[in-house]
Amino acid sequence: MSTAPVDVPPTSASDAQDTGREPSRTGLDPRNVRRGVLEHVRFSRGKNPETATAHDRFMALALAVRDRLADRWVRTARTYYEQDVKRAYYLSAEYLLGRALGNNLINIGMYDAAEQAMREMGVDLSTLVEMEPDAGLGNGGLGRLAACFLDSLATLGYPGMGYGIRYEFGIFTQDIVDGYQVERADEWLKFGNPWEIVRPEKAVPVRFFGRVEHHQGADGRPVARWVGGKTVIGVPFDTPIAGYGNNTVNTLRLWQARASEEFDLLLFNAGDYERSVVEKNDSEVISKVLYPNDAFQAGKELRLKQQYFFVACSIADIVRRYLKTHTDFRDFPSKAAIQLNDTHPAIAVAELMRVLVDEKRLQWDEAFAITQATFGYTNHTLLAEAMEKWPATLFERLLPRHLEIIYEINHRFLRQVQIRYPFDHDRMRRMSLVEEGPEKKIRMAHLAVVGSHSVNGVAELHSNLLKRDVLPDFAEMMPERFNNKTNGVTPRRWLSWSNPRLARLITSRIGGEWATDLDQLQKLAPLAEDAEFRKAFAQVKKQNKEDLARYLRDTCQVDLDPNAIFDVQIKRLHEYKRQLLNALHIVSLWMKARRDPSTIIAPRVFLFGAKAAPGYHEAKLIIRLINGIAEVVNSDAGTTGLQVLFVPNYRVSLAERIIPATDVSEQISTAGMEASGTGNMKFMMNGALTLGTLDGANVEIRQAVGDENFFLFGLTVDEVLARKRAGYKPREEYERNVELREALDLIASGFFSPEDKHLYKPLVDGLLDEDRYLLLADFGAYAARQQDVARAYKDQEKWTRMAIHNVAQAGIFSSDRTIKQYAEEIWRVKQTPVVP
Repeated sequence: MSTAPVDVPPTSASDAQDTGREPSRTGLDPRNVRRGVLEHVRFSRGKNPETATAHDRFMALALAVRDRLADRWVRTARTYYEQDVKRAYYLSAEYLLGRALGNNLINIGMYDAAEQAMREMGVDLSTLVEMEPDAGLGNGGLGRLAACFLDSLATLGYPGMGYGIRYEFGIFTQDIVDGYQVERADEWLKFGNPWEIVRPEKAVPVRFFGRVEHHQGADGRPVARWVGGKTVIGVPFDTPIAGYGNNTVNTLRLWQARASEEFDLLLFNAGDYERSVVEKNDSEVISKVLYPNDAFQAGKELRLKQQYFFVACSIADIVRRYLKTHTDFRDFPSKAAIQLNDTHPAIAVAELMRVLVDEKRLQWDEAFAITQATFGYTNHTLLAEAMEKWPATLFERLLPRHLEIIYEINHRFLRQVQIRYPFDHDRMRRMSLVEEGPEKKIRMAHLAVVGSHSVNGVAELHSNLLKRDVLPDFAEMMPERFNNKTNGVTPRRWLSWSNPRLARLITSRIGGEWATDLDQLQKLAPLAEDAEFRKAFAQVKKQNKEDLARYLRDTCQVDLDPNAIFDVQIKRLHEYKRQLLNALHIVSLWMKARRDPSTIIAPRVFLFGAKAAPGYHEAKLIIRLINGIAEVVNSDAGTTGLQVLFVPNYRVSLAERIIPATDVSEQISTAGMEASGTGNMKFMMNGALTLGTLDGANVEIRQAVGDENFFLFGLTVDEVLARKRAGYKPREEYERNVELREALDLIASGFFSPEDKHLYKPLVDGLLDEDRYLLLADFGAYAARQQDVARAYKDQEKWTRMAIHNVAQAGIFSSDRTIKQYAEEIWRVKQTPVVP
């Protein structure tokens, strides 16, 4: 980052001194940090300080930090083992971790010492920080939420562990070529990963395909044996997750797929080199790429393989750890809480049942009671297409025993439904784990609900809609199972690290306790009336905008006006998030400015950052349109005061630059479509004002800051449903709104795509014929509210007051609050301090 983060004191006096451990490996003072780095330059990198490259220095510093983490890591593991604590296990197919060096330096109180040590070596610490690639093992908010949760678990001192996949290639690197998104492989492991430690001794065999044999055991009970097929080996790579200001270091364990046999030596010796390694390649592709395109059958099979692979490895690991100190499974739910992060790991319900019934020989009822008491399920979507369903034929071929188990779970569950609601066959059909139709499918969300004792949404509105619209039959039958856990974000990364100027300003006025108690930010509210604080707060924002403008000038070759409103929409590209609504408004605003520049109340920079799924044609076309608009609008920015930039390759480290510099946070999804959002919280925490609909956590943000500090527009959830039921006709909106019609006509004419005048016809036709996400219905209200934004920005004193109030009320959106609720209300895990 451009400036040093907020200072963090050593975690304890004993950690600030040599306590008998090697000080060059554990000491937090500049001298020992420097010694530790130089030792790694020599002994880990095999270089002299004079011949070491910048990469050598980065790796040496990272390893020196890992040494200090490892010391606490060992003590944490010992503490959990000796106290036989209950642990929370978080199963997530995604972890959008970003960079680790800066965050680790902050959390263990080592940043200042590292900065000084590097300076003495003639090295700029910020340069080394920038060298680290983002660990982009996720697509968006779900994966970043998982990363924030790991930070909070460690910071609060809860025994917890994350499980996922060590994708060799994370989410793709995005280039913009002639306005189009072009995907390149994300080789984040190209130069190695200094944070992880491989544990081959804890590898787990995972079976696919094969058949199930049934017979009667010696005890007279039926026995099912899954035999044959192919075996893949899951090898764990452990990454330390440091708590802030304490001695806790938890673990993220990511599994990599390896072949059970590296290659067939007989085929190799016979000269058939390609076939000799085919088994190796087939196995290891499982952990190659984050979420392959599953538009084709092979892709669907690979995705299901990925999900079962990491779940089977994780369940085996959890059971192994439990059996180290227990001889039976009566206490399993009191020692292990497993949280399913959406439906991707839902197969874990069937897998734990398989282990308990087939391998450990528990009775079915006992095994299912243990399973339900162990699992919790977090739902992250209201979109029907995002609720995973797998063809039963695919299950039967790939995971034959699991299909049998799911059928048995379904049979017993439907009997309960039948008893509760006699003769209600429609209800049984709706609640079945199996969707009957031309192609029989397994409903993974239903499996997760039936197999868990807790089902939660991730925002108050989302949880209510989940019960009312998505899973109403389940909510009616088992209301005690449903609850809400509004998402949160970690203030360590999203304020202490990404916005050090603001962090220092806050600390100078209210002290530093806010970093682990974000409710302390409420003390800032009275300071909104303090002219000196307002001036300092506004200066922080101005400097952050200037920093971002310099960075984008160097990387994107665009000169942005830091005095303009920085209006930002950065998130995954999906039609329901309505980047296209933003683009339509920009076209309309530009057309008005061309006719009369005085209509522009304040100059504005529109920033976009987003990746579209490689197979999502409409989303990729929206990216091309935004870039086409940018080309035109930027050509006469001097006249209109408008600029547009689509920043390529949006990622965590880019968000860390953009969010602190943002004035307006665009949270404009169609009401009822966004589960929660976490970007909205990060922006709020950094003093941006939200322009948004009543969707997801926007509702709770508006409640927290007050309507006067939030720019609300658009149809509500119920109004959206009413419009659709009444037979929504988007073309009527087009005819009624002149500005909207002009903007759409200009896009349709090919003005922004002179090389292909019909390029955007699918987008325009989709809006006029269906407009599934009601962009046209909300356009008028959105455009009017944008005018309110510009007018408010002209009064900088008022704007700064509003921004301060947003920061002051951000406390409830800390992931610490969220994790505390999970721990107390779902997992029943207790904080376990780790002593030096």
